Amino acid sequence: MKSDNHHYAAKTIVFIICVFLAVLSLFPFVIMIVNSTRSTTQIQQHAVSLIPSGYFMKNLNILLGKSFKPSVGFMNSLIVSVGATVLATYFSTLTAYGLVVYEWRLKRAYFSFIMAIMMIPTQLSLIGFYQMVYKIHMTNRLSMLILPAIASPSIVFFMRQYMIPALSMEIIQSARIDGAREFYIFNRIALPIMKPAIATQAIFCFVNSWNNLFTPLILLTAQQKYTLPIMISLLRGDIYKTEFGAVYMGLTMTALPLIIVYLALSKYIIAGVALGSVKG
Repeated sequence: MKSDNHHYAAKTIVFIICVFLAVLSLFPFVIMIVNSTRSTTQIQQHAVSLIPSGYFMKNLNILLGKSFKPSVGFMNSLIVSVGATVLATYFSTLTAYGLVVYEWRLKRAYFSFIMAIMMIPTQLSLIGFYQMVYKIHMTNRLSMLILPAIASPSIVFFMRQYMIPALSMEIIQSARIDGAREFYIFNRIALPIMKPAIATQAIFCFVNSWNNLFTPLILLTAQQKYTLPIMISLLRGDIYKTEFGAVYMGLTMTALPLIIVYLALSKYIIAGVALGSVKG
């Protein structure tokens, strides 16, 4: 009886801690949404409030009255993020598949090279990348924000580590004996097995691409090509007065697609965790 009470108390404590961490994680998003309904004066007087105000439409009109064009920025960000996510996850999984399934002479050296690339900050290569893009006259092209996502060392590493225990070589050999071609095996057998890992990396890749400000700010100069993060950064540059309510409104518009993507793919992450626990 005493052990049951101790177990119940431990579960209660864990539950309280989990609820506290969940509330703590959601708190910034709640403040952001609430502040999008408040005026600049209210935000300056009390930055933190859980009570919505009645300035939602006014902030929206202020936001749309500036150079901020949410439809244009949303479509540009969506094109870049979806394109980069699809290319990064597919080709990284394909690369990891080649590292796990096939045996070739420079296999370990190639993987070590990928690991070394992971240690190099992206900012160090950005100057050379910009010079190359400028010389081939590809500035102000959204494709230049999408195509480099094909080379994603961190996703390759994650996919390889997940694929080693998850992908059975017996299944691959059986498919080959049945006459299946290599790309058919990868697309119809390997990819479905890798769904949880792909969903996890897709969320991270989509979020990083959606929130990316540095690279688009360098490559894009035409307003019709601006992504949402660029437009949000320009709202803070008003020389007369910064409308904080409108800024929070723009931030809310930027965050909503990320929340939708996470909710859509979260079940695959849970499935991946459950799969890993069963195998363990």
